[in-house]
Amino acid sequence: MPETPTYHPVGLLLLPQASLSHYGQIAELLLHANRILERPYYRQQVLSVGGECVLGRAPDYLASAKVETLFLIGDLLAQVAADAMLERWLLQQSKSGVQILAIGTGIIPLANAGLLKGKRACCHWSSIEDLRVTYPDVTWSHHLFEAEQQLLTCAGGASTTDLMLSWLGQQQDLDLAVHLSEWFLVERMRPQDAQQRIPLKARIGTSQPKLIEAVTLMETNIEEPLSPDDLAYHVGLSRRHLERLFKKHLDSVPSRFYLQLRLDKARQMLRDTDRSIVEVGMACGFSSASHFSTTYRTHFNLTPRQERGRATHVESAPSWSHSVAIQRRLD
Repeated sequence: MPETPTYHPVGLLLLPQASLSHYGQIAELLLHANRILERPYYRQQVLSVGGECVLGRAPDYLASAKVETLFLIGDLLAQVAADAMLERWLLQQSKSGVQILAIGTGIIPLANAGLLKGKRACCHWSSIEDLRVTYPDVTWSHHLFEAEQQLLTCAGGASTTDLMLSWLGQQQDLDLAVHLSEWFLVERMRPQDAQQRIPLKARIGTSQPKLIEAVTLMETNIEEPLSPDDLAYHVGLSRRHLERLFKKHLDSVPSRFYLQLRLDKARQMLRDTDRSIVEVGMACGFSSASHFSTTYRTHFNLTPRQERGRATHVESAPSWSHSVAIQRRLD
């Protein structure tokens, strides 16, 4: 029978202009995890690039002791310069089995090193379009965080705590994550596949007022959906012109985009309200329970009843199944 490890060495590599908020969330959760475990299991090393970081002087990453988990901590938006030496070191760490969690712009060195090639990754929503151009071989998502084997990427901001709770729950057990959630007053732990809230104007700019107007009409007419012709009429465009705008700027068509809005609203209601499934379907523009159930299952791979039964507020991400159980314990 294998021995239980006595400690888990963790490296916190603060990139230039790293967010103190990101660092603080990680360090505090690890510190309090040790208190709950009643032993110094997570041993933190603060590392830097070149001996200096936002905290002051810290050992250079090249002089660090061996770690099992490395947090690559960046900012939300700050530019990260290419660093061939750091990128080679990250490749070596990955090949040696070190788990790497990149926060915010900490993803940039991973992408430069080629470690994200062919994988899903996420970053702050405001940077996604630029990164899609710079790193077209990476599938960039609007999720809060992504997990790809030993590589995890996180959008940063408050989602850093979501990632940490999921990771610690995976590392230890559900009780630890529950205690941490309660101690830090986390109302609910958001799952991996939760979407970042992305203002439409930020995605398409202010140069497309007709498109923004059409989406606003959709959002305010969920219970009684407008037809494509009605939408086009209300915004003063032909149906074909409106379809071209949706395709160009949202990579969709009005009917599909509208349906996704209605289904997202239905999922939120199933998770966060006590309204019956029939009422939810009607509130989201579905004329019958069977139509609602069939459409929901086609899009989310589970029925509304299964969604309601899995958790009141949280749906489990496939590779982070602890999230559901943690939320149930919190409820």
